[in-house]
Amino acid sequence: MRARYAVPLGITAVGAAGLAYAAGFEVRSFRLRRVTVPVLPRGMRPLRVLQVSDIHMVSGQRKKQRWLQSLAGLRPDFVVNTGDNLSDKEGVPEVLDALGPLMEFPGAYVFGSNDYYAPRLRNPARYLLEKATGQHGLNGRNDPAVGVERNPWEGMRDAFDAAGWVGLSNTRGRLKLGDGLEIAFTGLDDPHIRRDRYAQVAGGPESGADLSLAVVHAPYLRVLDAFTADRYPLVLAGHTHGGQLCVPFYGALVTNCDLDTARVKGLSTHTAEGHTAYLHVSAGCGTNRYTPVRFACPPEATLLTLVPPRH
Repeated sequence: MRARYAVPLGITAVGAAGLAYAAGFEVRSFRLRRVTVPVLPRGMRPLRVLQVSDIHMVSGQRKKQRWLQSLAGLRPDFVVNTGDNLSDKEGVPEVLDALGPLMEFPGAYVFGSNDYYAPRLRNPARYLLEKATGQHGLNGRNDPAVGVERNPWEGMRDAFDAAGWVGLSNTRGRLKLGDGLEIAFTGLDDPHIRRDRYAQVAGGPESGADLSLAVVHAPYLRVLDAFTADRYPLVLAGHTHGGQLCVPFYGALVTNCDLDTARVKGLSTHTAEGHTAYLHVSAGCGTNRYTPVRFACPPEATLLTLVPPRH
């Protein structure tokens, strides 16, 4: 009788231990990743870019707030926020408190669906099935669902703008750094809820800037194809949470978009119409408030050091 129940009890114990680790430790095990990207014109000094993404702030997440505040000690040349700052309609003040020290630096931002709309409680098994079978996006509509509560994102936008951060929702913008270098950006609103309007920003990098970058929340292939064909050297994105629940020594099972799992986080490349761009996808530092777990995919921000190519 003991042998009969030993295996299922053991599996249950391992599962419980894994869940406790994923929900109790790893989800709060914040990391800084460092990446070097050879995209600068020859002779240009290196640039240090801090990318923060998918904060998904819930009121009361003090450790996350303190960690984000501490990132100002990196002294980046500029900050890029790739969206989904909220997972709580009451979270705007805490997002602004957490990012306050970083807002002392030049910055640019896009929003994601969770900035606009409050999260919904969903069956995680259904979520995984939808992503595994390629049912990406939210019903193909601009609005994620009838009756979904909207977040007070306008206050966050106004605070970012007041700090001098450049909003990039289907538009272009520029930052001038302290030493006179000028960085041009082209950004899109969130493709995950079909708010992207590439026709409004098409045409490739602007002339006159020292560097042009592309920024978007969700790295859907249609967007990556468009940016790459227009010859942007680097695309910055978030949204995927790095897969969030990964299998050790295997990787992510889903990406929450049509990007392949091999590129779910970190630095890779993308090719379209004979051109190749670097792509950096942040695994982000938060989770949806209803699925507060991470496994084999710790929360992160990334310090990208942009340099000229060696040859």
